[in-house]
Amino acid sequence: MTRKHNTILEVRGLHIRRGQTTILESVSWRVECGQHWAMLGANGSGKTSLLSALTGYLTPSRGEIMVLDQRYGETDWRELRKQIGLVSSSVRQMMPEFESALETVVSGKYAMIDFWGKVRSSDRVRAGRILEQIECEYLAGQPWAVLSQGERQRLLIGRALMADPPLLILDEPCAGLDPVAREHFLQFLDRLGRRKNAPTLVLVTHHVEEIMPVFSHALLLKAGNVLANGKKQTVLRSRLLSQAFGCPVDLRATNGRYSLSVAPRARTVT
Repeated sequence: MTRKHNTILEVRGLHIRRGQTTILESVSWRVECGQHWAMLGANGSGKTSLLSALTGYLTPSRGEIMVLDQRYGETDWRELRKQIGLVSSSVRQMMPEFESALETVVSGKYAMIDFWGKVRSSDRVRAGRILEQIECEYLAGQPWAVLSQGERQRLLIGRALMADPPLLILDEPCAGLDPVAREHFLQFLDRLGRRKNAPTLVLVTHHVEEIMPVFSHALLLKAGNVLANGKKQTVLRSRLLSQAFGCPVDLRATNGRYSLSVAPRARTVT
């Protein structure tokens, strides 16, 4: 699919307040076509709330969210939401155990959980192509119940791709994967992001080790505010990550991959 918009996503002065609690404060963020982003922050930094606002499940107190130059509040949010593919543990937990991999992918076109009815031949062809794209064509007839966690995550990406979204958000997609499965999944994600006409990827993670070379930019949140955002070389710095996580850390980069070491907590002498 040809991307006609330079700006995929734009958030301007987003503020979310519930009762006396400020969840997000003056968050501004812009994602351009051709960029892939990593979103990081400690627990409680606002990542989940920002995702909920982007997908129309949490109403901002003020500010603007625009997807492909269409603004939430002026465009039907149910239609606008379709422009954003989401892969999250909440979706994974809802999938029926005996649905085939091909049906799981097809269900994404209709935003349906537990696909029912006969699969159209055109949908079958497209789903087959997507299964090849996510390197899971051998799983077409396999039920969800017998799949590994890594295979399930790939299928959820395929399910999201079935709707052809310009933006694909991956919310901690490596949670629950063993080290080998995680590395295989991350290598797949790197290949996916390099494909021609790939959707813009946003990876939400706590772990810098999961930020593959394909990711070009990073957004760092702290206590509901943007601590830093931009090219990853300027955002992924020991000083900024130490501020974000409230603890001295040392970030290392080797061959395009990152690792993080945490300073030992000082012991109190009594």
